[in-house]
Amino acid sequence: MGLSWKRIWGLLVLVFIVGCHDNGPIWKPLEVTVSAYNSVKSQTANNPRLAAWGDTLVPGEKSIAVSQDLIALGLGHMTKVRIEGLQGVYKVKDKMHGKWKNRIDIYMGNDIKQAKAWGIKKKVIYYAIEQPPE
Repeated sequence: MGLSWKRIWGLLVLVFIVGCHDNGPIWKPLEVTVSAYNSVKSQTANNPRLAAWGDTLVPGEKSIAVSQDLIALGLGHMTKVRIEGLQGVYKVKDKMHGKWKNRIDIYMGNDIKQAKAWGIKKKVIYYAIEQPPE
């Protein structure tokens, strides 16, 4: 799937903005499949609010789970992520099952209706790579 002009323009604007700030994070783009999940027993193992890195998930917070192949690309624990079309910055707090590839899951607390309404979408995400101090 190619990038649309809208996405290319947004990426250029982002690159310009990032280039104007010293020692802030570099926001690296990546197109992924985005789904949603909840902290309910039917969707998780054992304690539904306990994430893979040991974090306790709190409904309302902006957190995501990532497929394990994305961890090697730099989307490790507590990496900051922006998701195309959504407000705010999310943090990586959970890992997905090893069967998933190139995918993130947005945490939607206990709101199963909201997660189902989200469905599965292709989105460009931007993840933060911290620059070393000069």
